[in-house]
Amino acid sequence: MNPSDPTPLPPDWAAQTAQRQALADTARAMVAAGLNKGSAGNLSCRARLAGEDGFYITPTGMDYGGLTAQDIPFVALASGAPTGPRKPSSEWRMHRDVYLARPEAGAVLHAHSPFAVALACLRRDVPPFHYMIARFGGDTVRCSAYATFGTQALSDTAVEAMTGRRACLLANHGMLVFGGELQQALGLGVELETLCEQYWRACQLGQPVLLDPAQMEEALEKFASYGKQD
Repeated sequence: MNPSDPTPLPPDWAAQTAQRQALADTARAMVAAGLNKGSAGNLSCRARLAGEDGFYITPTGMDYGGLTAQDIPFVALASGAPTGPRKPSSEWRMHRDVYLARPEAGAVLHAHSPFAVALACLRRDVPPFHYMIARFGGDTVRCSAYATFGTQALSDTAVEAMTGRRACLLANHGMLVFGGELQQALGLGVELETLCEQYWRACQLGQPVLLDPAQMEEALEKFASYGKQD
C-alpha cells in the first residue's frame, strides 16, 4: 500500500520533539561520516505515538542539512499510515518490515556509501576476510537480490538477506543496517562502510585470505560479549 496524506498531529506530537531532533541530528552525522550526500539514504527509529507503535523516519527528498524535528514524519507499524507535515522516505516499507521481523531493532539506517555501493553493484557478499565481519552476526554480510527502490519486493529481499544478521548490502543500491538505538545504527553503518573499503582495497592486491569456519565461530562467540562493561 502507499501511505495516504499525513494525518493531523496528535496531542503527544510536541512531547516527542527530542526524539525527532535526535533522528535529524543523526541523519546529519551520516553525512559527516561520509555515508550519504544530499538527500540520499534514510534513517529511522522506533517510536510510539497516540498509543500506536511505529517509527520516525527521515522525509523523502529533503537534504539532511536543513532537517528539523518538525520535518520528521511518523509511520504506523501496522498500517504504514504516516503522521506529520512531511511525507516519509520512499523506503518506509523496508524500515517497517525490518522492525516487524526483528524485535531487537530500535533504529534502521540505509546509506549509499561509496564502497558499500561499489560491492553492491558487483552483487558480492562481503566474505570473512576480517574477523570484524562477525560484528554483524554471521560469517558474511550478504548482498540481497535486486529490486526497484521503494517497493515491497526490495523490502522482502532485504529482510531475507538480513536473516541472522544486523546488516546487508542491497544489490546495485547500498547498505542496510540496524542497531538497538540511533547511535549504534550509525556506528554499525560506519563499521560496515570501513569493512567494504578494506575488502575493496585488499582485492586490488590479490585474493584476500579468508578466515575458516572455526575461526569465524570463535570470533562470533567473542562478539557475544563484545562492548559490554562488567
